Amino acid sequence: MKKIFILLLAILFLGIILNCSSAQIKNKHIQREWMLVSFGSFSKDQLIKNRAGINLTAKIENGKIRGGAFMGCNKMFFNSEFKNNGKVKITGVGSTLMACEDMNLETSFTKSFEMMTKYSVEGHFLTLSDNKGNSMKFVASDWD
Repeated sequence: MKKIFILLLAILFLGIILNCSSAQIKNKHIQREWMLVSFGSFSKDQLIKNRAGINLTAKIENGKIRGGAFMGCNKMFFNSEFKNNGKVKITGVGSTLMACEDMNLETSFTKSFEMMTKYSVEGHFLTLSDNKGNSMKFVASDWD
């Protein structure tokens, strides 16, 4: 009986140790891939055709998510910081330097993206907005 008790205790202790590993905690409401569905004067069809979206699936490091974006031509990258009070800070926006036939969406997105200061998540939608009333709306790509 004593050996069984010690064996069970050892298994329990081992389980506790394995579960205390540095598991990555994700903010499931933010850390997703997002498809751009509304932005400026661009139609939803244009956004879908260009496969416009952002990727926020990287782990959070020092409160920041290293993100990526694609607007139909270049691969883009940035740092984002989503705060609990609905504020967002986008910094370090950059991209590859390919020249493509139509870069209007990418150029407009790049100019506006870093200016976004607020965010809201409602259901499967992420909305980013700036202090001048401009916004961009995304839908979670894993939402059917």
